[in-house]
This record gives sequence, structure tokens and C-alpha cells, in this order.
Amino acid sequence: MTKELQAKIGKVRERIRVLDSAAVAFSGGVDSTLVAKICAEELGSKALAVTARSETYPEEEADEARELAAMIGIRHVFVESRELDIEGYADNPPDRCYHCKRELLGQLRRVADEHGLKHIVDGANAEDTGDWRPGLQAAKELGAVQPLLEAGMTKSDIREVSRILGLPTWDKPAYACVASRFPYGERITADKLETVKAAERFLRANGFRNYRARYHGNVVRIELPVEDMPRALADPLRGEIVAHMKSLGFLYVALDLQGYRTGSMNEALAPDERNIEKK
Repeated sequence: MTKELQAKIGKVRERIRVLDSAAVAFSGGVDSTLVAKICAEELGSKALAVTARSETYPEEEADEARELAAMIGIRHVFVESRELDIEGYADNPPDRCYHCKRELLGQLRRVADEHGLKHIVDGANAEDTGDWRPGLQAAKELGAVQPLLEAGMTKSDIREVSRILGLPTWDKPAYACVASRFPYGERITADKLETVKAAERFLRANGFRNYRARYHGNVVRIELPVEDMPRALADPLRGEIVAHMKSLGFLYVALDLQGYRTGSMNEALAPDERNIEKK
């Protein structure tokens, strides 16, 4: 580990240590797993991982979160969240993530209070400030501690530390809530969420690690790394992908030639749509 990275992770540990007790927003992703691991080491029984089950969170991710928490040795609970019932969420406005994050962190705060824990913590990192992340505003309003972000840790830093600590998530592909697969303004329903989850489950089952199935009405726009495209386009897999997507109700199946990337739906936002600072 470089001296710079040692300094960063040292800051993370110190920031967590002084909290005394904390509830961690725990999805089982790369970032939250590292935070949960350090909270378990620094706070022991005064750390609690909290995972929100919802329509936008695949059940296989919940199963993985349960296994990771057991491996880390941190106390772990699930809470039920119904994002589609949140006012302003299902209509899928550009600040959808703000509404969701406020709800989830509000639940995290309630769980923390029930268990006598002083703080709530999430896994935001330094790179989250470089994209459209309205959830950061909600975290600020609710007083969430963000030790990775405060220490300036990037995604590559987090992966490297996770690898050194032996966390299996060190090379886990980035994952975002399934609601991010819909263009802003496209109403989100439970049925549409299940359709997208089934589409991505098929891609995962066929060996793809980085993928997105973007929902555009009767079109599914599949994002894959450029190096994976030849395999997806070769028969018989090409035909199997088309047949499966059509069985889910899509009329057209498109492969995005720009390739896999996170946050591609944000590309359609105008600059003035990215200003949601709450007063």
C-alpha cells in the first residue's frame, strides 16, 4: 500500500473511531462493504449494518449482503423500503435519488435511534462528486457521515484497500439501483422494475460482469463493455439475448455502441436540471 493510500485509510479509521457508535447504510457493494468492515473493526458491537429491501434492490443482492455481513462479523438487519410510495419518486424526476436517499437515510436514523447508536454512515466516495448525485444533498441534510468521501478516497483506492483486506467485493462490478435504468420522466412501476431485473439477470447468467439494461418503452438498450460486444453479437448467444428480451415484452433489442458506463441516463439532463439545492 502506498504512503498516500495508507494516509487516506488512516483518516477513514480515525473518523470512524471517534464516532463511538454507528449504523451503516449497507448495500453489499464495494464502498459500503469497506465502510462496514472498518466500522466492525473500529467500533465492534457498536456498529450495525442496515440493508434496505425494496422493489429496486434485487433479491440476489440482498442475499449477498447477508453473507458479506456475516463474513465481516458485523451485526446486520434488514429494513423494508417502498420507494414507489415516496412522493415524487415514481414519476422519476431528475432529483429522484434525492427523495429516495432521504427516505433510506431517514430509516437508517430510526434504526440507529432504536439501537442507541449515535451516528449514521454511508459509503459515498470522492468520485461521487463528479457526477449528478442528488442523493449527496439528502445525506448532507440528514447529517450522514461519509468517511471515504472525507478522506478523498477514489473508487480505485477503495478497491485496492478492499483487496488488501481480503474483501471479496474488491473487484465487484459497480451496481446502481434499478430505477437508474429508466429515462427521467418515464414513470417507474413494480412491473417495469421486474422486467429490467429479469433482463439483467439473464445477462449476468450468461457471464457478463458489467452490464446495464436500459428501459426505453418497447426498446431495451443494452450496455456492455466494448470488449464484450463480439461475444454478445455472436450466435447462438445473440439470438438467445434477443429471444429473452422479447419474451419480457420488448419489441426491439439494441446494443449501445458507446459501451457500458454508469449514469448514462444523466447524459440527457440540461445543466439547470442538475440544481436541486434544498433550502
